[in-house]
Amino acid sequence: MVLFIGIFGLIISMFIAISLGAANITFSTVWEAIFHLDMKNTEHQIIHEIRIPRVIGAALVGTSFAVAGAMMQGITRNPLADSGLLGINAGATFMLAICFAFFPHLSYTYVILYAFLGAALGAILVFGIGMASKKKLSPLRLVLAGAAVGALLMALGEGIALHFEVGQDLAFWFAGGVSGTTWAHLKVIAPWVVIASIGAIILSKSITVISFGDEIAMGLGQKVTRIKIFSLIIVLILAGGAVSVVGAVGFVGLIVPHLMRYLVGHDYRWIISGSIIYGAWLVVLADCLARTLKPPYEIPIGALIALIGVPFFLYIARKRGREL
Repeated sequence: MVLFIGIFGLIISMFIAISLGAANITFSTVWEAIFHLDMKNTEHQIIHEIRIPRVIGAALVGTSFAVAGAMMQGITRNPLADSGLLGINAGATFMLAICFAFFPHLSYTYVILYAFLGAALGAILVFGIGMASKKKLSPLRLVLAGAAVGALLMALGEGIALHFEVGQDLAFWFAGGVSGTTWAHLKVIAPWVVIASIGAIILSKSITVISFGDEIAMGLGQKVTRIKIFSLIIVLILAGGAVSVVGAVGFVGLIVPHLMRYLVGHDYRWIISGSIIYGAWLVVLADCLARTLKPPYEIPIGALIALIGVPFFLYIARKRGREL
């Protein structure tokens, strides 16, 4: 029922998001543009070339961040795990700054590859610093390491952008938004998101077992190290690809998995499946609000989601304070 409601709500939200904007368009026109496209019609051109790629891009980004957050929370058993809080988003943004500064004419495919490499760099630094101590890698130490690494990589990225005068190009990624998404971008990013999401679903049963503890998982015959490596690769693909489209948007991977855990329980087969749908729904709604609250200006998606995410983060941190 939860998944059915989510799918229905997502479809309705996408239709609403396509129809609203600087030029409001009726639902009937949206329907005609999708199923009976006439490129001579100006409204059909707006829908096909601007609105639909933007909405699909928002959905893919939401799915990516939410599934990445759910997998990270499962394999680390850290309720605060999120690609934005653990340095992955900042690492991808840092590599994008290098890309704009030194390789300005790269194709979008290579831009995504750079984002993947940056995400991997952020994750390696965070987990490396977090495990440097002889003590057990606690959720608090992981979050603190993520905050430090994230601040460092974001500062380096901003410094590179200022020195090489590419700050305006990078400003879109710092603020967060899907306004520049095109069909060409979707053709590159969509297959990665679909494949990684399928991989996450395949691993979801094993992640459920690991979420109860490595010792229990090994006792039940799970190959914990291999599963964690595959899971981290999927997280890097999802987070790196999402940052290359929308920028360093945080808290999606924190909010959605906790919501799904509340609605469907602790089975990651349902948590990850629900995160695919509700993560897409969250970012589609945020993007719709971003361009309709104060037209013709747009509010950064990252700012809107942070209005929910920061209080939610503080609530979770306080609720799990004894565990941290």
